[in-house]
Amino acid sequence: MAARPKALDLKTIWLFSSCTASELRKIRSSLDEIEVPKGKVLVEEGRIGLEFFIVVTGTAVVTRNGKRVATLGPGDHFGELALLDRRPRSASVTSETDLDVLVLSQRQFNGLLQSVPSIGRKMLAAMANRLREADAVAYD
Repeated sequence: MAARPKALDLKTIWLFSSCTASELRKIRSSLDEIEVPKGKVLVEEGRIGLEFFIVVTGTAVVTRNGKRVATLGPGDHFGELALLDRRPRSASVTSETDLDVLVLSQRQFNGLLQSVPSIGRKMLAAMANRLREADAVAYD
């Protein structure tokens, strides 16, 4: 499994898109690689979240109020808001197939922010941009 995640370019993930190569290396070194079996609940709607996930291989299903709302595949991610607000998850995510994921825990994220504060500013700018795009779609 170790070779597969290295093929994933973190720069393609909107959250990290404005990070430098050096910052991306620090982020990469903070990520844990996890194998997840089919049918495992990774995050549960309503529970407090403490980690962010990036799908490397496989697919996962996102449900909200018991209804399927999305399917995630390689390069997709979820849980980034939990790193910032530690509030209950807005949806559940369950592995539809065996998955390989990269995980950034709250502790690792806090360490990144302390060692490289520019990462936090860039992530917040990316989130703000994403929110503005969502608002534009919602009000068009």
